[in-house]
Formats: sequence, structure tokens, C-alpha cells
Amino acid sequence: MCRHHGPPEVLSVEDVPAPELGPGQVRVRVGAAAVNFPDVLIIAGEYQMKVPPPFVVGSELAGVVTEVADDVEGVAVGRHVFGTMLVGAFAEEAVLAASSVSAVPDGVDDRTAAAFGVGHRTAYHVLRSIARLQPGEELVVLGAGGGVGLAAVQLGAVLGATVTAVASSPEKLEAAASLGATRLVDHRAADLRHALREQLPDGADVVVDPVGGTLSEAALRSLRFGGRFVTVGYAAGEIPRIPLNLVLLKGVQILGFQFIDFATHMPHEQRRDEAELMALLAEGRARPHIGATFPLEHTAEALRLVADGGAIGKVVIDVGDAG
Repeated sequence: MCRHHGPPEVLSVEDVPAPELGPGQVRVRVGAAAVNFPDVLIIAGEYQMKVPPPFVVGSELAGVVTEVADDVEGVAVGRHVFGTMLVGAFAEEAVLAASSVSAVPDGVDDRTAAAFGVGHRTAYHVLRSIARLQPGEELVVLGAGGGVGLAAVQLGAVLGATVTAVASSPEKLEAAASLGATRLVDHRAADLRHALREQLPDGADVVVDPVGGTLSEAALRSLRFGGRFVTVGYAAGEIPRIPLNLVLLKGVQILGFQFIDFATHMPHEQRRDEAELMALLAEGRARPHIGATFPLEHTAEALRLVADGGAIGKVVIDVGDAG
């Protein structure tokens, strides 16, 4: 529970009444949930969508459907699902829209399913529909040790790109290499602009940036003429200000992706991407890197790890029998 805004340490673990089921909703017995950086911002009251306390934290989960509203079709009790919501996932039971859950493919456990949805969907939509990444292109991924970043590394390789991973530690770069990155840059050990110039003398085709801050401009400068730069988020805590003359001189495109608007504005691409991504999950070609797991009573510690940038891949909360 978050009873007032602040750092992750304001959270408390409490027994509270089960959430009520409303029209169009399903009730899920949660097996596992996953931490995302926006969870930290929501607790602090700094997210773009404000949530007044008190509320149950958490935006990503997997488990079993135990109840469906009368007007719900296509989701049955007993179905193994994973889904997303703004808040409410870090609990033994969660209620969310039936349209927000997807069936978990056979052979995929709760931890994997919970950690998959936000990071891999974000990365796949960004690469497939926004950047329109092509086989043989050069892809640079900033924040390549985080959930979205590692998903972008893995999926970029699956889509046939050559991937350069940029991260803040050798451990994060090791994880990126295990998922398909062939060029590795530790931006804390070397000047990023010069390092990318050495790694990519002919320039990159696409940059994916979920970090922001001081890394963005250096990465944008690494693009070849006509390249595409996709801004996804600002985990560094600073929104970059890019000199527009760089865009003019390099003929690049700066694109933005916000998950909440994608299905509304690009419904055809959303449906296509979803089908392709679920096939990759079922085939085992797309799986999240889970760097740490915590029990429910240590949720604040899990959020602190993500808030401080120490997480490698996804951080998972074990709620029930996560498998």
C-alpha cells in the first residue's frame, strides 16, 4: 500500500479487503508481479498520470483468473494470464480490465510472463512500428541493462540488426551480450560520443533511448544521415534538450513512443506487433532477463533497486506460487 507519496520506503504491506469486481473486469490470483520504473514515479507523485493515495502499487502481473464480470467474453475462470494496469498489481488479488490481459503460452511460468509484457511490448513496438528497424541495420540501445533496454537488445537481434549496447556497468553489458549485442559500450568508463564513433565509424541507423539525460545527444550524434532516434523515457531523471541544428545537418528523424497512446493511434500496427511478439514468446525466442526476485514483503527493496538504477533486466515480486 502507498498511503502517501514519497520514496519506495513509504510503502507498507497490509491486509486489506479484496478489490471489487466491476463491469468489463476480471479478478486474478497473482502469482508474480514485475517492477517498472514508472511505479517509482507513481509512488513519488511524479508520474504524468497522478494517482491519489491510498492505492496498491504495481502495474504488471501474471496469475490465474478466478472471477469474471457478467459482461466479459473471451476470458474464462482458470485461464493463466498476464496483464498490465496503472496500479494494483502488487497484491494477492488484482482486478483489471479483461482487455488488459493476455493468455500465457504453454510452458511459460508466472515470473517470465509477469516480466515480459511491458518491457518486450515497448521494445517491439518501438523497433517494429516506430523505428521500422530492418535486417542488417545498425542499432544502438541506451540503458541496455534495464528491462526495456535488454528487451530492445534481444528483439533487435531477433529482427536481424547488429546491436550496440550502451550501459553503466560490465555486469549489465554481459547480460546484453548474452541476449545478442555484439558491440558493448560502458558509458561510465569512456566518453560515449567518442566510443560510439570508434564502434560505428559509418554511423548507426537507429538509436533507442529509454534513459534521456546527458547520453541522448551523444547517441544522436552517432546516427548516419537519415537515421532514426526514438525517445522512450527518461530514467536518468533529466529530459534532454537536443540542438535542432543536429537534426538539420544529419537529416535524422526524432520519434517518440508512449505505450498508452500506441493502440489508439496505430491500431493496425499494435495488432500485428502483438501477434508477432506472442509467437516469439511461445517459441522461446523472446524471454525477459530476470535479474532479481523479491518476496512481497520486500517490495520496497525491489523498487529501491530499480529507482537507483541497480537492476539488471527485470525485477520480479513473488506473490503466490510463481513457479
